[in-house]
Amino acid sequence: MSSRLRQVRHLALDMDGTIYRGGTLFDSTVPFLARLSELGIGYTFLTNNPSKSRTDYLEHLRQLGVPATSAQLYTSTQATIEFIRQTHPRVQRLFALGTPSMNAEFTAAGFDLLPDSPEAEPDAVLVGFDLTLTYARLCRAAWWISLGKPWFATNPDRVCPTDLPTVLVDCGSICAALEAATGRTPTAVLGKPDPAMLRGILHEHGLRPDQLAMVGDRLYTDVEMARRAGVLGVLVLTGETKAEDVAQAAQAPDLVVPSLHELGLLLQTHRSPSTSV
Repeated sequence: MSSRLRQVRHLALDMDGTIYRGGTLFDSTVPFLARLSELGIGYTFLTNNPSKSRTDYLEHLRQLGVPATSAQLYTSTQATIEFIRQTHPRVQRLFALGTPSMNAEFTAAGFDLLPDSPEAEPDAVLVGFDLTLTYARLCRAAWWISLGKPWFATNPDRVCPTDLPTVLVDCGSICAALEAATGRTPTAVLGKPDPAMLRGILHEHGLRPDQLAMVGDRLYTDVEMARRAGVLGVLVLTGETKAEDVAQAAQAPDLVVPSLHELGLLLQTHRSPSTSV
């Protein structure tokens, strides 16, 4: 592990559950990011949550005291837009289950989002983490899917981390309802653990896989994506996954730390003058 940490030049950082939970910034986050800068280690924020636009996320980070640029943020909405454009270029008209912020990004990308009407036939159905979901729109999505329309999910997350006394039902659970109702699985599920989210970072920064680490709080998205992409997978225990879950995991993370504080200490130790390259 020492040699692997020594080679890290960039971190892909999950957001909710890793650097903050809901509206609460973890105490370790700002000192950790400052330490990365001191060590010359770059970072990109990744999120599977498509409910906010890139602008919304940058403002949310700013309000929490975390400055970031557009180039330091990559969301599952962006990944889904790129995927549909590349693999289904004829798809233009979408029936979407998504928030106004997510829908606005698809509209800005040139897609037509259709109303809830049996006469407004889409080319495909799009399912996101829809905090504005209504039963009628869920049923309409199931209708189009049952007729054979391709359907795309922005992310596989079953729940979204929160600091509120509730369970936030995420895109993966909405998709489970649609699968049960229609007998059809999604045409594609984007976001983590799809390794494409990391390949873009590797290409943009000219990195080898052994120079990138994926840091997150979920085994089935963050850690699994790291495994698929061949990068260092670091699990923090500040979000969804607990220590007992790790012990039962089929694929163990490369490294498990209680929080970003401990990861920062490890990176500093292995990037000291005597060990840096």
